[in-house]
Amino acid sequence: MALTGRTALIAALGALLTGLLLPNWTGILAVNIPLALAILCDLALAAPVRKLRFTRSGDTSVRLGEQAHVNLTADNASNRPLRADLRDAWPPSSWPTGTGPAASRHQLGIPSGERRRLITTLRPTRRGDRRSERITVRSYGPFGLAARQGHHQVPWTVRVLPPFTSRKHLPAKLARLRELDGRTSVLTRGEGTEFDSLREYIPGDDTRSIDWRATARQSTVAVRTWRPERDRRILLVLDTGRTSAGRVGDAPRLDAAMDAALLLAALATRAGDRVDLLAYDRRVRASVQGRAAGDLLPALVNALATLEPELVETDARGLAATALRTAPRRSLVVLLTGLDAAAVEEGLLPILPRLTHRHTVLLASVADPRIQEMAESRGSLEGVYEAAAGAQAQSERRRTADRLRRHGVTVVDTTPSELAPALADAYLALKASGRL
Repeated sequence: MALTGRTALIAALGALLTGLLLPNWTGILAVNIPLALAILCDLALAAPVRKLRFTRSGDTSVRLGEQAHVNLTADNASNRPLRADLRDAWPPSSWPTGTGPAASRHQLGIPSGERRRLITTLRPTRRGDRRSERITVRSYGPFGLAARQGHHQVPWTVRVLPPFTSRKHLPAKLARLRELDGRTSVLTRGEGTEFDSLREYIPGDDTRSIDWRATARQSTVAVRTWRPERDRRILLVLDTGRTSAGRVGDAPRLDAAMDAALLLAALATRAGDRVDLLAYDRRVRASVQGRAAGDLLPALVNALATLEPELVETDARGLAATALRTAPRRSLVVLLTGLDAAAVEEGLLPILPRLTHRHTVLLASVADPRIQEMAESRGSLEGVYEAAAGAQAQSERRRTADRLRRHGVTVVDTTPSELAPALADAYLALKASGRL
């Protein structure tokens, strides 16, 4: 049972009248007994909460930052009309900032034996699964003095997927891929190492591409054309350890790494390559393997939706061993991790020879644009100290990247907004040079 503000107001007015006119037990009973009877009558006439029936329908997934609509159908099976307030208990991160309490509450008016549908609009601010388990209903009587209150378990889950903001770069990267593949330009030697076809010699062509046997069979000089290799294997390895939890701007480094991984996966599948995913810190957090091109991107998005950074130090040896088991044949291993000097020197460098001996390794790291701003600070004593700190941090990252390059690793180190296209460009450059 719940009492309303109207009941409190009537009780306060009654206490005031009692104090002024009948300040004794007779006055107290004269006010409180009728009020108590009215409350009991109101409760008796209110529609019972237990007889309500609820069902859900609507969206089960949504991209981060977009809206999802969940329908809640209420069926009043009692013989009394329902006048109620309803609260749909979604987590606070399901609503836009500052709108949660208002957005989760609805007013219901359902005649006996009828049903109504409510639409709850969600706009989640975090990735992952957002669940609503309980619905709270407060059913009011006709006088508005008291209400019956109860709960219903009506579970529903909306999975909040990564936003994949870097998909805007995909058309430009696909155009570059088509150039490499010979769909918009004449193929020449050096754009790949997989034989494609023969064509007539054009002045300026590399003479090393002349096919002398084919030339002997015809009256013109024939040259071989080449295309980038297809059906290569790519393993995306996401480091979900403590360094991925560091925030750059408004989001963790892991989110920028996810966005870059999605763009590279979309590009690689269009190029005819096979893509697998591994997320690891001290154990496997997510894994996607052996998916067909059409199923790959949905599988990746689903696997990454619930992935969160773990505040533990990444086990580099375990990561390398798991990557080698996942990719037993020669592959392009893309490590999305940090370039912190200590973590790389103590964890990654000792195990690199095991990876580079069998695979081509590409490392992508999220750089903090604030470091560049600090390095350019001037004009005050505080600015000079910031510039020195920023320059030192940049120098350490460059030294770490150079050490990785000496081990044969291709390094991409840039800001979150530039990481995805830069990683895609690095993949295309490796493909064009025939290193995959």
